[in-house]
Amino acid sequence: MTLNEYKIAFKNQLAHIYPEQEALSILQILCEDLLNWSRTDFLFKNKEALTHLQREILDKSLEKLMQHEPVQHITGIAHFFGEQFKVSQDTLVPRQETEELVDWIIKDHQKLSPKTIMDIGTGTGCIGLSLGLAFAKAQISLADVSKMTLEITKKNAANLHLVERIKLVQIDILRAESIPEADIIVSNPPYVRDMEKVEIQKNVLDYEPHLALFVSDDDPLIFYRKIMQLALPSLQNGGLLYFEINQYLSDEMKSLASDLGLTFELKKDLNGNWRMMKCWL
Repeated sequence: MTLNEYKIAFKNQLAHIYPEQEALSILQILCEDLLNWSRTDFLFKNKEALTHLQREILDKSLEKLMQHEPVQHITGIAHFFGEQFKVSQDTLVPRQETEELVDWIIKDHQKLSPKTIMDIGTGTGCIGLSLGLAFAKAQISLADVSKMTLEITKKNAANLHLVERIKLVQIDILRAESIPEADIIVSNPPYVRDMEKVEIQKNVLDYEPHLALFVSDDDPLIFYRKIMQLALPSLQNGGLLYFEINQYLSDEMKSLASDLGLTFELKKDLNGNWRMMKCWL
C-alpha cells in the first residue's frame, strides 16, 4: 500500500471521530514522531509503498485512535511552542491556546527580562519551561500537586537542558499558606465546570487527568481566588500574574480581581474567546 492509499484509508476509518483534515494532521504527527519522517516526507512520499514495519506501527496507532486515545499519548510527545514535551496520562496535553499565553508573556517582557518565574499547576512544564528558554537568566519554579506529574516535568526540563535553572515544588496550592515571590507568576489551573463535561471531547474526557481539568459548579474560581491571594506579595513588589481562563467566566474573573483590588487585562485567543488574563497592582 502506498502512502497516498494509506491516507485515504486512515481518514475513512476515523471519519466518525475526526474531520478529514484533522485526521490527516494526526497521521502526519504519527509519521513524524514514530517513523522519524520530516514534514516533506509526508507531503511528497505519496507514491511510495509503506514497509511492513511502518504499516504495523501506523495500524496499531490507528486502533488506539479509534478508541479515542489522544495522538499525543500514543506518541508520548506533544509539540508546544517549537519544542517537544513528554506527556503521560498524569499530564494534560499542551494546547494551542496555552501557546498564546506564553507568547503574550514573552512579548510583555521583551525590554526587561524577568529574573524569577513561578508556574503553578505546571503539568508537563510547557509554560514554565518555554519561558525558561525565552528568558535565559530566569530561575523557574514549577509547582504541581502530583508527584507523578512532576516526574514528567523533570524529564522535560532535562531534555531542554534547563535542569540547573528550575526548582520542582510539590504543593497543594489550595492548602498553601504562601508561595515564593516571583517577577512572573503564571497558572493554567483547572477551570472546566462539571456542567461543561458534555462539551468535552471523548479523547480528553476518557484519557486526560480530571484533577487537572475540572472544578465544581458551585465554586469554579476556587483556584484563581487562592492563587491571586497567594500572589499578592509578589504583585506588591511589581510582579505580574498571568492566567489561562474559562471563556465562559470572564465577567466573574473581572469581579474576582476587582474585589481583591487588582488591576487587570483580558485577552482573546485566536478563536475570539476570552482566554487569558493579566493582573497587577
